[in-house]
Amino acid sequence: MTAAMASHTVTAVSSSLIMPLNSSQSFLRPSNLPLQSPPQSNPTHRNPILKFPTTRTRATVDGGEQSATAAPVLVQEPPQPTKEVEESVKLLKKASKTRRVAKEEVLSALSVIEKGKLDPSGFLNTLGGTESPGRTWMLIFTAEKELKGGRYFPITAVQRFDAAGKRIENGVYFGSFGCLTFEGRFSWKKRILAFIFESIRIKIGPLKTLEIGLGQKDDREPSTKDPFFIWFYIDEELAVGRGKSGGTAFWCRCRRVIT
Repeated sequence: MTAAMASHTVTAVSSSLIMPLNSSQSFLRPSNLPLQSPPQSNPTHRNPILKFPTTRTRATVDGGEQSATAAPVLVQEPPQPTKEVEESVKLLKKASKTRRVAKEEVLSALSVIEKGKLDPSGFLNTLGGTESPGRTWMLIFTAEKELKGGRYFPITAVQRFDAAGKRIENGVYFGSFGCLTFEGRFSWKKRILAFIFESIRIKIGPLKTLEIGLGQKDDREPSTKDPFFIWFYIDEELAVGRGKSGGTAFWCRCRRVIT
């Protein structure tokens, strides 16, 4: 397994409520109010000054004021998974355990999840945890661009995402024969995780691990000019995303690989 092959596995998959005023709360109007003379028993009593409000306000949730005639504030809830999305997630979880779900069904499920446009606000912490070294995910299935085809990934490929340290590691493992891993840093914006690999590690059998720098030790933040993943779904067991090259894939949560 060459470095180019391992790299290919990565880039191929990347109210406030406003109560209406009733008639009893309508504003007083001078033209409709019958004025009466004040009592004359007290000669020093002054005529009262009648004041009429020009507007009424009521407090909003944030403590400010809002006109009683203003339109209600609409709070848009984030998109929730539909029944179709939930069923597709179940199917992919079954596929990750058995690898016996037909690829046509897997491709259809991936399409449904991608079109679901779910709220990504909690994706990063679910993907990479809240403490280093993060969480590990095994690649299960890779699909071609536009989901025209796909297959179960034939070898053990595991990625580690560390949300606290903004680190990423991608490894291909061959049991006792050794492994090939890439490590670097990533950035996160909405649902896009862009990354730069800084080093590669090669381990063959019992030999000492060889580490080679890739000349990416600067402080530049990864961007969409670099390899990236667009994430469509992440929960505690399953992650679905698409890589920069247009290929879509899904991973299942796994234990960290120790070599």
